[in-house]
Amino acid sequence: MTDKQTVVILGASDNPERYSHRAQLLLQDHGHEVILVSPKVKEVNGTLVLPNLGPIKEHVHTLTMYVSAKISSNMIEEIVALSPERVIFNPGTENPELENALNDNGIDFEEACTLVLLNTGQF
Repeated sequence: MTDKQTVVILGASDNPERYSHRAQLLLQDHGHEVILVSPKVKEVNGTLVLPNLGPIKEHVHTLTMYVSAKISSNMIEEIVALSPERVIFNPGTENPELENALNDNGIDFEEACTLVLLNTGQF
């Protein structure tokens, strides 16, 4: 496992069937600090959920996406301002417009599954 990293889950859910929920638990199992973001829920597994990215002031290693391109397109400025080291577009969250903005701002990104990356030691 790599060093502990701060990971933001955009599209956090309190539904155990959702992949963002599973990712939270697996990231925490791997020792990462997890910051949850969703305007829809207030708390997941005892962790407070932020309504947007604005309050996050610490350095973010990874932003893992669990929202549609329609939603993330409205957040491009907020995501670029967060300046994570990388963004993971989980399946179904791909967004060429956001990818172009990340490219223009020197932010790495990949289309991958956070759960697979964690389970295969590639995170």
